[in-house]
Amino acid sequence: MTSSTETGQSAAPTAVITGASSGIGAATARRLAAEGYRTVLTARRAERIEALAAELTDAGHQALAHPLDVTDRAAVDAFAGRLGPLAPGSVLVNNAGGALGLDPVATADPADWRAMYEVNVLGVLHMTQALLPALTASGDGTVLVLSSTAGHATYEGGAGYVAAKHGAHVLAETLRLEVCGQPVRVIEIAPGMVRTEEFSLTRFRGDAEQAAKVYEGVAEPLTAEDVADTIAWAVTRPPHVNVDLLVVRPRAQASNTKVHRER
Repeated sequence: MTSSTETGQSAAPTAVITGASSGIGAATARRLAAEGYRTVLTARRAERIEALAAELTDAGHQALAHPLDVTDRAAVDAFAGRLGPLAPGSVLVNNAGGALGLDPVATADPADWRAMYEVNVLGVLHMTQALLPALTASGDGTVLVLSSTAGHATYEGGAGYVAAKHGAHVLAETLRLEVCGQPVRVIEIAPGMVRTEEFSLTRFRGDAEQAAKVYEGVAEPLTAEDVADTIAWAVTRPPHVNVDLLVVRPRAQASNTKVHRER
């Protein structure tokens, strides 16, 4: 880890954020750092999170960078072991995820489905299992799952991503039942159309023209900062308040398949 502080227990609550190298994850790290959290930034791209940790440290915040692939269980367990005890109010933000392709069920590549399930579902499972003991021991912990409106309604061409995000939704819903009575909240944030620099570009394998068409005619899709603001609001409620599920969309989007586009 690279940081301005040592690992281990901090007087400030800790926010562990997966997928913090760009988009919603990076925006969430900045927002929670501003809220007084010690942020622990994880992602596969070390240079990205190290630069962000340096930015936050230079601004006077506590920040750690730890390169991590959430699909690698051994690496996740090693990370959790180094993290140490957590202060009350600490939170795990399961943000790492993503979509691959927009192919119909009849011709979709099973490898794409497997990759999406690995990061969107098993990645959340690995991180949650690894950090849940410390979050519970803190006396006031939060597990936040960033799912998607895709996990709540289907659309043509989206079956693989929909299935993966439905898995993340069900994981959060079931975990909430299982930890009822323990000092841990389970929050699910399900964004609709969010325009970030990489989500659609990754989905369409670098095809910038096809990625841009997703947002064509939509004056104001959500931004990463909009979602980060929603996450910050949810995790900073009083400890007895659990935001079970919060769906957030731009005004122009009424559902996954109903979007107002200006011509």
